[in-house]
Amino acid sequence: MSLSQQLLTLITLGLPVASVAWTVTHEAIFREMQEFCKTESRTGASVIKRKFFYLFTCEYCFSHYVAAIFLAITRFKLLFPDWRGYLISLFALVWVCNFYISAYNRLRLNIKHEHISIDEKQRQIAQGEEK
Repeated sequence: MSLSQQLLTLITLGLPVASVAWTVTHEAIFREMQEFCKTESRTGASVIKRKFFYLFTCEYCFSHYVAAIFLAITRFKLLFPDWRGYLISLFALVWVCNFYISAYNRLRLNIKHEHISIDEKQRQIAQGEEK
């Protein structure tokens, strides 16, 4: 596979990895699991138990495991055709994935600020009409 094909594959693979990592660690469909894992990551009896459950609360940490699963499924290797290619792919894919997650998180924050601003303007207009 040429370097340009490898880079395109890397950029493309980052999307589903980011989607899975974000969904499991942030979205409401997994809310009960997230709350359970947060509690266990704080109160677990052993360090290993606390760290295990922490993985499901941090999108960065969780993205490493999701990336490893996607690499095992796709057998994608970056730059080298052996185990080094898998290792480089893993960390490059985590980096791309977390770039997407950061961009998505920033976009959501901007949208939330816009909604708050619109709501405030609507309240001001409604208060002005009442007077």
